[in-house]
Order: sequence, then C-alpha cells, then structure tokens
Amino acid sequence: MEEEDGGGAFEDANGETTMTTPLSAIAEAFEELSRTVGKFNINGCLDDCLRLKPFCDACSLVSVLFGCLGIAFKFAEYEYCSKVRDLVEASKIYGTLNNILDIDVKNDTVKTHGSLSRNLRRVRQGLDLIRALFKNFLSSEYCTLKEAASTAYAEVCAPYHTWAVRTAVSTGMYALPTREQLLLKLNETDESAEKEMRRYIEASLPVIEYIDKLYVRRNISLDW
Repeated sequence: MEEEDGGGAFEDANGETTMTTPLSAIAEAFEELSRTVGKFNINGCLDDCLRLKPFCDACSLVSVLFGCLGIAFKFAEYEYCSKVRDLVEASKIYGTLNNILDIDVKNDTVKTHGSLSRNLRRVRQGLDLIRALFKNFLSSEYCTLKEAASTAYAEVCAPYHTWAVRTAVSTGMYALPTREQLLLKLNETDESAEKEMRRYIEASLPVIEYIDKLYVRRNISLDW
C-alpha cells in the first residue's frame, strides 16, 4: 500500500474543482461500507453483506494515517498494513468477510497465526484504534496528540500486546507530531479535520460492530 500525499482534485456536479484529502477519502470509503452494512442488516442478510474487496480498498486508505503518526505507531502500521495486504490477496479468492471466517472455522484455524480470521481481527483493531484516536483528538479532555494517542492505544490495543511492544509504543509516544504538525501532514485545517474525523468515527463504528458480530455469531470470543 503506497502512502498518498495530500490528496487530489475532482470536479463536482457544478463543475467546480474540489480537493480531496486522505481524511476525506477515508471517511467517504467507510460511509459507503456503513451504508452497505446498514442496508443488508435491514434486509436480514447479515453474514453476506460486506464484500471483501471494497472492505480492503477502504482499509488500505487508512495506512497513511499510521504513517503520519511516526515511530510510536510503527508497530501498529507494520502489523496493520501486512494484514491488509494478506486480505487483499484473499479477496481474489473469497467474496465476503463471512467466507474467510467460514473457511477458518471449518479448518479450526481461526486464531492460528497468519490465518485470515486472525488478520481480519487485527485489521479491525487498527480501524478501532484510529476511531478512538480521532475521538480523543476532538475531545477537550486531551490537550496534546500524545495524550489522545496514549489513551486510545491503552484502550484498544495494549490489552493484546506483549510487554515489549507496549514499552516500545510508550517510548515512541514522545516522538509523536504535534496536533498542528499532524494537521499539516494531512493537509487539513482544524475545522476540516474535525468534519472528516467525525465522519469516520460515525461511519466506522457500524463496520467494526459488524465484524465483531461475525465472530460472536460463531461463538468466537473477542478477547484476543
């Protein structure tokens, strides 16, 4: 997955040129996934609604965010990106997220290192980490990116990481960019970043919950 730099431009229905940024592209992609999940939930087709390829396409866009956070999230970036790449390859064979869980359940490899079900679980954690980080970033409770990121990591990923990884992440937090530097990297203002982050927060949650339900419906715990 190659990182994007700053976004691009496109013409809207009125012929006006509009800039797209990494954040806006991510928010739009997850809004589409969220609409898909919501539509099929209404129709009662929970298991087969989310196709693997568009899910991977949306998740690939998120990699740029980990890159912008620097060394503190280097482990998360590596783990996330490698797992997404594996799922991209799997999308050439399997149609839906449901399919890859069915295969691993059948082969008793759901929690096996390198299995697609395990990879999906780690990607889901990456999406939730960004969601929690955005939520904290927009909260007046946190004055710095370090505070926002540290709390998000502690809530979402730390319970599943080894002591060595937690220590490395904690040390790397001191090298995080400032809020202003992060906005500059993302080509956003305070106002535009808030808008796009809120879009992602709202749109990603139904997708994350949908993934969790795929495991729960198969009596697979979520504490791993």
